[in-house]
Amino acid sequence: MTLAIFDLDGTLADTLKDLADATNNGLEQLGLPTHPYDSYRFFVGNGAVKLCERALPEGRKDLTQELHRLFSQYYGAHFFDKTTVYDGVPEMLGRLSEEGVVLAVATNKPENFAQTIVAQLLPGLPFVKVLGGRSDREKKPDPAIIREILRDLPHEPESCFMIGDSSVDIETAKNSGLISIGCPWGFRGEEELRRAGADFIAGSPAEIADIILR
Repeated sequence: MTLAIFDLDGTLADTLKDLADATNNGLEQLGLPTHPYDSYRFFVGNGAVKLCERALPEGRKDLTQELHRLFSQYYGAHFFDKTTVYDGVPEMLGRLSEEGVVLAVATNKPENFAQTIVAQLLPGLPFVKVLGGRSDREKKPDPAIIREILRDLPHEPESCFMIGDSSVDIETAKNSGLISIGCPWGFRGEEELRRAGADFIAGSPAEIADIILR
């Protein structure tokens, strides 16, 4: 059995604008400066609390929890306003599934949002697990989320891949003993993925399937 574990934001789906809108809404309510969409490429990746901390100006990091509260209120109502699946992703996942590859998602996005986005953007695909950020489990790059996916499988995979768009995903793969595939179309770009030591770089979603099935 081969297992492919995917990050969500920046890998399967472009969620950046909705994350940015929710954070900027909270910053506006606090009377603080907002940021352009492109800045959020470097704020995301380690969960919503860390996103809020990074978005706050220096000297106002004490407002992290309050911004996270405002972020959560807005994002809960608007997390699907501008989110889209990347071109070629459904076809790639379908090909992997047809070839017997087991699919899973491991993301730092809050789990309820992650599961809803996957269900709506990628209906009918047989993910064995869609796990996200929870208070009772350490976030990536800690390997806890990978261990939980592996624990619930009927038997150990012969090969296991972690696919993502940031150094967090590559570090998660290393910490878990997985083969890593970087996705440069996501939020961070190819340079970060290469610096992090990705085993493979996929130029497109279709290339993910080529790498895994070769």
